[in-house]
Amino acid sequence: MSSLRVVLLCSLLSFFGSGLFSQNTPLYFPPLVGSAWQTIPPASLGFCPERIDSLYHYLEITHTKSFILLKDGKIVLEHYFDAFTQDSLWYWASAGKSLTAFLVGQAQEEGLLNIQDTTSKYLGTGWTSCTPAQEAAITIRHQITMTSGLDDSPVTDDPEPADCTDPACLQYLAPAGTRWAYHNAVYHLVHEVIEEASGLNINQFTKTRLFDKTGMKGFWIDHIMYGKARDMARYGLLTLAGGAWNGDTLLHDQNYLYAMSHPSQTLNPSYGYLWWLNGQSTYMVPGLQLNIPGPLIPNAPADMFAALGKNDQKIHVVPSKGWVVVRQGNDAGLPGLAGQVPIAFDNQMWGYLNTLQCGSVATSEAEASSLKIWPNPSAGDWQIEFPGDVEGWSLYDAQGRNIQSAGSLRIDGTNLEPGVYTLKVTAAGKVTVQKLMKMK
Repeated sequence: MSSLRVVLLCSLLSFFGSGLFSQNTPLYFPPLVGSAWQTIPPASLGFCPERIDSLYHYLEITHTKSFILLKDGKIVLEHYFDAFTQDSLWYWASAGKSLTAFLVGQAQEEGLLNIQDTTSKYLGTGWTSCTPAQEAAITIRHQITMTSGLDDSPVTDDPEPADCTDPACLQYLAPAGTRWAYHNAVYHLVHEVIEEASGLNINQFTKTRLFDKTGMKGFWIDHIMYGKARDMARYGLLTLAGGAWNGDTLLHDQNYLYAMSHPSQTLNPSYGYLWWLNGQSTYMVPGLQLNIPGPLIPNAPADMFAALGKNDQKIHVVPSKGWVVVRQGNDAGLPGLAGQVPIAFDNQMWGYLNTLQCGSVATSEAEASSLKIWPNPSAGDWQIEFPGDVEGWSLYDAQGRNIQSAGSLRIDGTNLEPGVYTLKVTAAGKVTVQKLMKMK
């Protein structure tokens, strides 16, 4: 067998053995109409009531409105806070980008477009301020991987310049495919591409291709999807099922699905086709041209991929566990890098999810090893993330001077000069030392 055939065979085995396409347990799909949805008693999974209560308390104090945990499609946990109910509508924010990714795949499968097509084929020439050659090099694939090369922060009078789709706002910065930058405006234009290619507005296309076949409800307003928590859960279940719903395959192109939920480029390995990916060696965040070492959400399973939106709107899909996790609500209030897609909340939430089982009580050594400091590097504050009690911490400058000490989970870096600092944290009876980087 030739070396090329060996490589291809190994690639295929890896592909079909990946989490997204190796669902061993049969999945349950709720009916297309009505509110019926099978449940699983949390106790059957070994969840302790007091651990569930702790999770709900954490969700409540972090301004959550709705929370759902599915196991193999069935509801294990579902909880609503304050006046929010199962019928309450809420915005997906940028979590809707991940929904758009599926629509692009469907449009391509129908032959309406090809992601390798230049965007100008659908939007016409002059949709940017680039030269004709620069503009022609930008493809739909560049749009859905955030690698258009267009400036994500042009100087304009627009209050949100990154959302401005006027040609004057879309300025050349780097060759397409050579720079990763989270750019809302370029994403917004994906909807226009779908509309031009299909002859339908984005709500019509979404309804006929996706909603009618999954029982989802919702609508787009100004590129933002609005819907109920269970609508988000249905979409998470669809992706967990590899693009099929109860035997009806809505997206056959497994190559596209794989690229959607796996690194789509090398610039930011933690980004697929409009999905965020866990378990990679580095990640990038909006507004910062820096590869940060480590996985996106350290406490979460490595194979998790996520739809993440402003103010902590979430869909987490975990093929290895058969889980879909949904969170809607207001900003959790955790510090992070300016302009960052919120992920500090995700890491803390998974600290609680990982200890739901009654037998998951960790020893002091194990608990101490789960301590995380987030984000690092930081342009402002750091957040200490730990499932147990933190007795206290001390922060030291490069000269070894103690400049801060406290028992809270927030480290105030507002007035600190850029540089490297040493943090000593006492948690679970163990002292952990970690370097922190303060950026400009």
